[in-house]
Amino acid sequence: MLPSLPELFHEEPIQWGLRGDPYLWQEMAEHLAHTPWPTSEAALTQLLRQLFEQLAGISLDNPQPVHLPRHAHGGMSSGMVSSAFWRERAIPLLVERYRAACASA
Repeated sequence: MLPSLPELFHEEPIQWGLRGDPYLWQEMAEHLAHTPWPTSEAALTQLLRQLFEQLAGISLDNPQPVHLPRHAHGGMSSGMVSSAFWRERAIPLLVERYRAACASA
């Protein structure tokens, strides 16, 4: 049986991009709670890209970090989210977990 999409987020990455990324990670998992399992890796990638852009308010291809006040919990760089982290590490990690889940189902 395939897991739910939020289960792909259960194990956090070993390293984050910026201090707001863990909060966005959790927010994305919560937003995907009732989303059906995608039919392909491409569909998952598109879904994650769109959700990132919706929640972060910037394109995933934007080279500059963005400040999300709702994820600012104290500290100098609090609330900062790295699109590079999401593009290069987080989304590929989630797609790899999706691939592994599909292979073992």
